[in-house]
Amino acid sequence: MPRAGELNQLVVIASSTGGPKSLQSVVPKLPPNLNAAVIIVQHMPSGFTNSLAARLNDLSRIFVKEAEEGEQLRPGRVYIAKGGQHLKVTRKERKYFLTLTDEPPREGVRPCANYTYESLISTDFDTLVGVVMTGMGADATIGIRNLKKEKDIYTIAQDRETSIIYGMPKMVTEAGLSDIVLPLEKIADEITKKVGVL
Repeated sequence: MPRAGELNQLVVIASSTGGPKSLQSVVPKLPPNLNAAVIIVQHMPSGFTNSLAARLNDLSRIFVKEAEEGEQLRPGRVYIAKGGQHLKVTRKERKYFLTLTDEPPREGVRPCANYTYESLISTDFDTLVGVVMTGMGADATIGIRNLKKEKDIYTIAQDRETSIIYGMPKMVTEAGLSDIVLPLEKIADEITKKVGVL
């Protein structure tokens, strides 16, 4: 059993083309007392993710910020991967922290969701939820596949009809890795249902 205030659930959202607009239909619907930390890996260059985090924070009840090096993950917070750097989750004793790296781009992008998902292999969360939203390419598929070999992860894929670009969610679904396919407006409710509130 987790101790009081201990983080034991994590949600990782991957998005690319169309993501900033689509995230406005997900993040503001999350409750401020969500019983999980949320990481968003949105393909963006350096200098743009801080303004995205600020805009989503203004629209939301849950706290949203750009990820910082060495920052401890806490429930009821949303962390947006910093543009131009990969983000991984590291564990120290019973706590989890964010690490930013300048390793080369993967799948032509940095941050890359595959990198973040694969970093979760060495974690010990009770619940992992992956969300794959609108975007070109196949980022998230390899990372979720590799993670699923070691951990249980519940994967939500955005549907074709509400995706601005049906690339990333299509690839994860066609790979047989999605547990449920949902329209954009139902994703936040499914996240909340899966991890609960404090």
